Amino acid sequence: MKVSVEGEKVILVPYMREHVPKYHEWMQDPLLLQATGSEPLTLEQEYEMQLSWTQDPLKQTFIVLDRELIVENFIHGEPHVEAMVGDVNIYMNDLDDPQMAEVEIMIAELKSRGKGLGKESVLMMMTFAFDNFKIHTFRVKIGELNHVSLSLFQKLGFKETSYSKIFNEMTLELPMTESKIFEMRQLVGNMVTHS
Repeated sequence: MKVSVEGEKVILVPYMREHVPKYHEWMQDPLLLQATGSEPLTLEQEYEMQLSWTQDPLKQTFIVLDRELIVENFIHGEPHVEAMVGDVNIYMNDLDDPQMAEVEIMIAELKSRGKGLGKESVLMMMTFAFDNFKIHTFRVKIGELNHVSLSLFQKLGFKETSYSKIFNEMTLELPMTESKIFEMRQLVGNMVTHS
């Protein structure tokens, strides 16, 4: 699905080949690898991963653009690498429940943290996933030391459902009730989708 989603502070664009070098650079940071539970990849592996993500119908990946960093005007279909600050994903890989999606957010650029970009990106992704894939429950898996992410998702209403001692990881979930959907739409305001 080649769409862009515009919000107040961020624009979500498809993960394009042009984004890979900067994404690869981020994923050399040991702290980001730990926070995201990722393994380091070579640049070639990162290109292969980008291609596989764009072709997998059970994944939806967007690159998060900081509106303030976009040079000139936003043009749908352009990568706008200069404004790239992170990514947001959903994985619809629960075999028992295809309308359950795991959501992940990463704001990799330090200068763009603490500005509410992560919160808006997650809300926009959840709204997009609900509208396009009829997702009725969102799940996150977060390392217990990742206090920033835990706080973000708890503020959004996610509740802990389990804890893995092996991975030192909490699983939190948020069902999409009518009131939660209404609240989510109020928070994302005038979100615009381009296709």
